Amino acid sequence: MSQALLAHDLVRTLGTRRVLDGVSLTAAPGRRIGLIGENGVGKSTLLRLLAGADEPDSGTVVRPADLGYLHQELPFEPSRTIADVLDDALREAREDLAELDRLTGAIAVSADDPALLDAYAERLDRAEEHAAWDADRRAGLVLAGLGLGRLAHDRTVGSLSGGQRGRLALAALLIRRPAALLLDEPTNHLDDEAAAFLEGQLRGLPGVVVLASHDRAFLDAVCTDLVDLDPSIDGPTRFGGGYSDYLAEKRAERQRWERRFAEEQEELAELRQAVAVTAHRVAPGRGPRDNEKMGFGHTSGRVQNQISRRVRNADRRLDELSRDQVRKPPEPLRFRGLAPVAAAADGVLLALREVRVPGRLTLDRLDIAATDRLLITGANGAGKSTLLAVLAGELAAAGEVVRRRGLRVGLLAQDTVFDRPDRTVRETYATVLGPERAEAVPLTSLGLVAPRDLGRPVGELSVGQRRRLALALLVAEPPDLLLLDEPTNHLSPRLADELEEALGSGPGAVVVASHDRWLRSRWSGRTVELRADSPVGG
Repeated sequence: MSQALLAHDLVRTLGTRRVLDGVSLTAAPGRRIGLIGENGVGKSTLLRLLAGADEPDSGTVVRPADLGYLHQELPFEPSRTIADVLDDALREAREDLAELDRLTGAIAVSADDPALLDAYAERLDRAEEHAAWDADRRAGLVLAGLGLGRLAHDRTVGSLSGGQRGRLALAALLIRRPAALLLDEPTNHLDDEAAAFLEGQLRGLPGVVVLASHDRAFLDAVCTDLVDLDPSIDGPTRFGGGYSDYLAEKRAERQRWERRFAEEQEELAELRQAVAVTAHRVAPGRGPRDNEKMGFGHTSGRVQNQISRRVRNADRRLDELSRDQVRKPPEPLRFRGLAPVAAAADGVLLALREVRVPGRLTLDRLDIAATDRLLITGANGAGKSTLLAVLAGELAAAGEVVRRRGLRVGLLAQDTVFDRPDRTVRETYATVLGPERAEAVPLTSLGLVAPRDLGRPVGELSVGQRRRLALALLVAEPPDLLLLDEPTNHLSPRLADELEEALGSGPGAVVVASHDRWLRSRWSGRTVELRADSPVGG
């Protein structure tokens, strides 16, 4: 039978930074747990500790012996063939079946031997759990489902592309069906059909699954629980259900936070007023009011004591609440508003006619209005990035491209390169925006760049960190036409949600090219699908 995967109080420090600080996790058979959070919060580190690929500084992990781990490095030599990988994945199933045959023969000779019967029962349970009788057929289905079915089995691992190697490693694990499966960004390199196939495979596993993913559609389809590793007072938070359930709980949590903050601020204002007014009434040297004079000698002492007590109580409560008040909820990501200057609401910002980029893009007609929300979809190689480069004026194309005079265009490319890699993040932000705008919209207010990275040279940032900085520049000073190439890449699910919501109310026109299934399923604007021959609008 499958065993649980148990981690207790894990601590891991990398360099000078404590990545995990007392993290515990219980993953029972049949539970599929998704790890979410910002880049750098420790999702991959936690998976490595759970897998035994790294050791914690303190804490313990109890893991099933039969464990599979999908990570960045393929555990096969470049000279090995696909057939070798499949044989290795099928080895345990074949051994189980061979051992069952041997035990069956032994029992036929010694039917009353309890040790043989126990061994047979244990091996039978193992074979059933791994679906051993179906393993060879499953291997073919998995290869086809992950887009590898047409590859010759004598191909070497070294001859495959990076995406193919990643899918082969995933296929090997699905064929094995280990008791515990750990996956780090498993939908990377998968198209829609392959991702849907993987979802079905994982839902059918009887054992433990723990995965880290930015793919919100995948998290929603697969997970029974989500663990948010973003820093909080109480440490990592576990949510029951998939991503839709997580979103509903986070919305409710945000509403409770906002309501509590508003109530506390109202009480603070009332207490400050009460302390100020009541303290004035008992101020030294203040004589009795006219309506107090008749009984002043008899009651003034008692009244003054009551008022003083009320002042002390209010002052004490004011001090406690001021010290312990809940902090203001952070502002969600929003485009920080320059109104578009280029057009009236019904005007056309940019028009394309008979546009051609040889071998990369063929487009007969496209008009983009001043308030358009346009999603560009299509398979890899269909020309999505090429189209955005043409719209941005960064790539010449045959045909007609007409821009409205004065049009301000901003492009978030998939790989961002800054002219001065030696400048710090803070300096780059201020230089590009100008000091006034950078002060009006502080970079730290956007939630896109960690405060610890503000002083780092941009040349030392990761691809994801550079893209976040580039996105911050567009958010802080939105153009009339905003072009976003795979904008949710390298963003946490929370930030991706905030960006999508901001796009709906942001100024100007927005054109997004994306393979993100969650974004595409929720898109409410126009859609243009690019194909090798021609686009199809929707």
